[in-house]
Amino acid sequence: MDYIVVFITVPEIEVGENIAKILVEEKLAACVNITGKVNSIYFWQGNIENDDEYLLIIKTRKDKFEELEKKVKENHPYTVPEIIAIPIIVGSEDYLNWIDETLNRN
Repeated sequence: MDYIVVFITVPEIEVGENIAKILVEEKLAACVNITGKVNSIYFWQGNIENDDEYLLIIKTRKDKFEELEKKVKENHPYTVPEIIAIPIIVGSEDYLNWIDETLNRN
């Protein structure tokens, strides 16, 4: 299996909690961590923006990414939400097995 960590920023914690619950309930994520506020400085529509956001850290598998992305876009207020994935190169076998068990449960 190809395991990934997905990063998503949201403007409000309630938005993050809603997205996290949807992803876990629909077995698109085994776990979602929501960080405290992070400061994001980025270029958007010709301007440099500076906003407080929350970061979702999602543990899942690559085969779930397409549906995860679709669900996030359906529930995210941004026109172009950050939805990026990085591979898990190595991890605890027990933890990776737990991801599989969680995503495969009925």
